Amino acid sequence: MRSTILFSNEIPIPTKEKIFDLNPEISKLLVTFQKICEEKSHTGGVTIHVDEIASQIAKTYEKLRKIIDWKEENLLRRSAIERIIKRGLVGKISNISFLKNLDLNFFSEEMIMELIRGGHLENDSIPKEKIKNVKKIIEKYLFIAENTDISTSDIKKKINFYDWLMAIAACEIEDILCPPLEEQNLIETMTNLVNQRIKILPSSTLTPEEQKIQTYIATYRTLYDLDDSIISYNLIKIKYNEWSNPNKENLEYFVKNIFKIQEDLNTKLKHPLRKRFFNICEKYDTIFTILEDILKKYKDSPQDLNEVFNDKNKLTELVTEFYNIRYKSLKKRLLKLAIFSTLSVFVANWFTYFLVEIPLARIFYEKFNVLAAIIDFLVPSLAMFIIVSLIKPPGKDNLKELLSVIHKYVYFNNDKDIYEIKVKKKKGIITRFIILILYIIGFFISFGTIAWAYYKATLPITSVIFDTFTTAINVFAALVIRNKAREITIEDKTTFGEFILDLFSLPLAEIGSWIANKWKEYNLVSIFLNVAVEIPIVSFISFVESWRNFVKDKKADIH
Repeated sequence: MRSTILFSNEIPIPTKEKIFDLNPEISKLLVTFQKICEEKSHTGGVTIHVDEIASQIAKTYEKLRKIIDWKEENLLRRSAIERIIKRGLVGKISNISFLKNLDLNFFSEEMIMELIRGGHLENDSIPKEKIKNVKKIIEKYLFIAENTDISTSDIKKKINFYDWLMAIAACEIEDILCPPLEEQNLIETMTNLVNQRIKILPSSTLTPEEQKIQTYIATYRTLYDLDDSIISYNLIKIKYNEWSNPNKENLEYFVKNIFKIQEDLNTKLKHPLRKRFFNICEKYDTIFTILEDILKKYKDSPQDLNEVFNDKNKLTELVTEFYNIRYKSLKKRLLKLAIFSTLSVFVANWFTYFLVEIPLARIFYEKFNVLAAIIDFLVPSLAMFIIVSLIKPPGKDNLKELLSVIHKYVYFNNDKDIYEIKVKKKKGIITRFIILILYIIGFFISFGTIAWAYYKATLPITSVIFDTFTTAINVFAALVIRNKAREITIEDKTTFGEFILDLFSLPLAEIGSWIANKWKEYNLVSIFLNVAVEIPIVSFISFVESWRNFVKDKKADIH
């Protein structure tokens, strides 16, 4: 089972050629990668096909959802799965009588077809046997949802629990439909190699198992920017080998202990030292990002990787080549990310402008003039581009530093860099008070300046408040983008200007982060699309496909 690989000490050695110079974990990475490539080359069987015209309509809708939902690229497919699950299973979970009679086999097939139409899965690539696998997963999570004892009076707890459970279900369905074997292989390697170099002081603070789990979580968050749902799902698989294929006794155990499982996961995800592990993994994830590029280059001839990695000069050439490719494309990818995040805020601004800002302005006898309306829409969006334009690529010494570190990771040697995590004692009351005062001052200066600027632009006072918080969201998004700009940065340098920028932007970003998370939770546009728009659109797309199949059959009769 893949879930147990992470904590396995067994390292396979190639049978044809014994590797002496490579780090054992790198040897294991190459061997596993070769096996994965071989397995992929032997796939076959009857696959699921959808109509191309219906698919074009669905892809257009998914692009709209991408703007409104404000999701990262690696979350789009899982987000679509989660939407389909919630839309299809709402009747069964909520006991709405006319929605309860759902054919799970039909629903599972329609889910896969909808994902293919939306461009989240390739056409003619998913075997039909996967329908049974998806059905089995849905049955498991439905059993847990329907049999878990939740007080009917605690509506918020009920909604949050079902939302969490359906998110985990979406992760497992995605894992079945599109197994991330190569990513898991790299995550395992990075976890093991980084964990070997981490030293906790005092050592009694964490057990070796707890330390490895925190390294694992940080690896997920930094290497692929994955969220808590997918991390939780993988942690469950690690702890409970029976989760993927439970019997009746296992299911009853999960139902009885599901809240304890959820609480245990939250404890791990919110560990006090999590940020320290994150900072270490964020600095060194560049190594594994470049290694992944090299592996992909040899996916059609993985047997050549041993020779490549054993040749230090050849490896250095490849690292330099892919580093330069990522360096050149960095600005373009950041711009794309900035566009979609800005569009999401822009669309949300339209929504609040007509349904909230204008009605509130009328209540307080205030009006928008043309200039104020333009500023209301454009300034928050333009703020994103201004901040993104300040992002600079890594310095000229970064590649040299990367090559030095990557050689230490790839080749076996006793000269390991050690990353110490010292559990610091709490600062004195005076020190903490001074830091808090400085933080509060930065907060008021930032918010006050933005609010003052909007007020001077003659916006209604209600819009001044809305736009100030919208700008905070933009600052948060911009800092997220700045972190992504560090994907090939291994230098640890901060200029005085960046220090000053952080002093005033971090308080804004913290508020923006909170608002953004609440926006995802209570995204009224998204909820409206799910309930009032998505069901008719999906029905229409399904009708188009049925009509197209009917036309094809009629054409076949003409001969």
